[in-house]
Amino acid sequence: MSALSFASMFMPQRVLTALTAAYFKFTTWQALGQKEYHREPTTINHTTMNIHLVPALKDNYMYLLVDKESGNAAAVDPVEPEKLLQKVEELQVNLTTVLTTHHHWDHAGGNVELAKLRPGLIVVGGDERVGALTKQVKHGDEITLGSLKVKSLFTPCHTSGHICYFVDEKDPAVFTGDTLFVAGCGRFFEGNAEQMYKALIGILSELPDHTKVYCGHEYTLQNFKFATHVEPSNPAADEMKKRCENLRNEGKPTVPSTIGEEKKYNPFMRVKESSILQYTKTSDPVEAMKILRSEKDSF
Repeated sequence: MSALSFASMFMPQRVLTALTAAYFKFTTWQALGQKEYHREPTTINHTTMNIHLVPALKDNYMYLLVDKESGNAAAVDPVEPEKLLQKVEELQVNLTTVLTTHHHWDHAGGNVELAKLRPGLIVVGGDERVGALTKQVKHGDEITLGSLKVKSLFTPCHTSGHICYFVDEKDPAVFTGDTLFVAGCGRFFEGNAEQMYKALIGILSELPDHTKVYCGHEYTLQNFKFATHVEPSNPAADEMKKRCENLRNEGKPTVPSTIGEEKKYNPFMRVKESSILQYTKTSDPVEAMKILRSEKDSF
């Protein structure tokens, strides 16, 4: 247990929050210096929506989801509200909603400030620990954003109240927070391998293969180091690793991937494959999930 984790058992929540914010801001300054973003802000055009990637802190992603028909917008995990609002003003869209994947400060830490700056926002999340929460959702609940329908997918493990948000249209998208990353998955802070198995294999793997995956962090290259260690003969992993290295060298995000792509190279999405079961020396995919995550934690 770290000193901060131990101290958090005794200190008031407001003090802990202030210390956590200071930590993330300091590590961001260490990593970026005078740079405003860790990657180039990027826009992905979907059939009925645009998704604007707004890099935050040292490796986070915020997203601005915009319904093309109405101009209504939702902010996903807006940890740096001022940066997010700059994009809102630039696009001249109507910010109505905040979609929070989980309560950790680097995802929900901007909610209270944003709600003060924009009174009347609907702040959505699956956990009462989410700041400024106005609408708590459970699995299958839908949020309307203009002409878009956003479905809540309950994916506990990283945290006990983690929600992914699926936008089901001709060109679908899912915001996965810290459950699914490009070539990786989140740590099991408040859950276990069985829960992550259900989240990745039972829920996210069942989405259409062409669903674009918008995750919470730029962890891709480190994830591919592990993926290619686990499956050194997987050509899909080798190919995507090289592509992401090129994107990094150009200062561009490696996000989004797709669900279909993740099934080809993400070891945590492949725990039923014989190559993964052989590597983990088990016939049980849930046990394979547990072994992979334990190894990745110290990789």
